[in-house]
Amino acid sequence: MRIVVSGTHASGKSTLIADFTARHPSFTVLPDPFELLDESWDQPSAGVFAAQLRLAADRLLSDEFEGDVIAERGPIDFLAYLHALHDLGRAAHPDDAFEDADGVTARALGYVDLLVVLPLVAGDGIVVAEEEDLELRDAADRALLDLVDDPDIVGDDVPVAEITGDRAARLATLEALVQSAATGSPVDRG
Repeated sequence: MRIVVSGTHASGKSTLIADFTARHPSFTVLPDPFELLDESWDQPSAGVFAAQLRLAADRLLSDEFEGDVIAERGPIDFLAYLHALHDLGRAAHPDDAFEDADGVTARALGYVDLLVVLPLVAGDGIVVAEEEDLELRDAADRALLDLVDDPDIVGDDVPVAEITGDRAARLATLEALVQSAATGSPVDRG
């Protein structure tokens, strides 16, 4: 099974994945693509997000990872960041670059068995420092939620589930979704 956990920065992705894999150690964790970049940039930019989008897509398309996999972020996350930068006026992006990013994202998501989205919801108990670029965080969240509803990006066959709640509720929901998928039961798309 291939699971992608998506969400803007400081939405609980790492915590959910750590909690899940502590109880399901058979899953291979694919870390946030930012951790895999050769260079570190202090400021978010279209170039950084485009590189991460490509990394996230390539690992989903790769035969390198067999068995059960859970990825922190997929290409759709970085497509959302590209849209967010554009919406905030922080990056000009030619339409053909968006089309290429859309196509790469859609192709890679075709290899995903479950796309989990962690939307920003008041009351989830996540505290975020102001230096986290809250404006970009909110814009990326809005863009991601729009993208997961776009059949040209996600398709009709990829189960999408929005998970909210506190830490324990998120874990319980993810475990129920994985169990449903394992038994062939319909997955609630959230």
